[in-house]
Amino acid sequence: QVQLVESEGGLVQPGGSLRLSCVASGTILSINGMGWYRQAPGKQRELVASITRGGITRFADSAKGRFTISRDDAKNTVYLQMNSLKPEDTAVYYCNAAIRRPDVGYERNYWGKGTQVIVSS
Repeated sequence: QVQLVESEGGLVQPGGSLRLSCVASGTILSINGMGWYRQAPGKQRELVASITRGGITRFADSAKGRFTISRDDAKNTVYLQMNSLKPEDTAVYYCNAAIRRPDVGYERNYWGKGTQVIVSS
């Protein structure tokens, strides 16, 4: 089995910062792309940022210049550093990773359970 576990989110004031982390555990052969998605109430889940195994990053327009994504492959962990947070960043944030298990002959996507981030004064 494979699990993705996000760190706790929380309540942050507008303009503040928060760092999320997500650890993949279990029987893992390799991890390809990793990323963060979010879903605000009444809205569809959307990509926030992603990072390839080679370190190529991609950001939603709303995250560019404010968020950074990084990964530590030795720890099977992906991070999302969020700065200059705005109330519209309020959402449940989900970790995603494309993982290959040694007992499965193909790569598949795994999701964390999500962590709530609230940006409010």
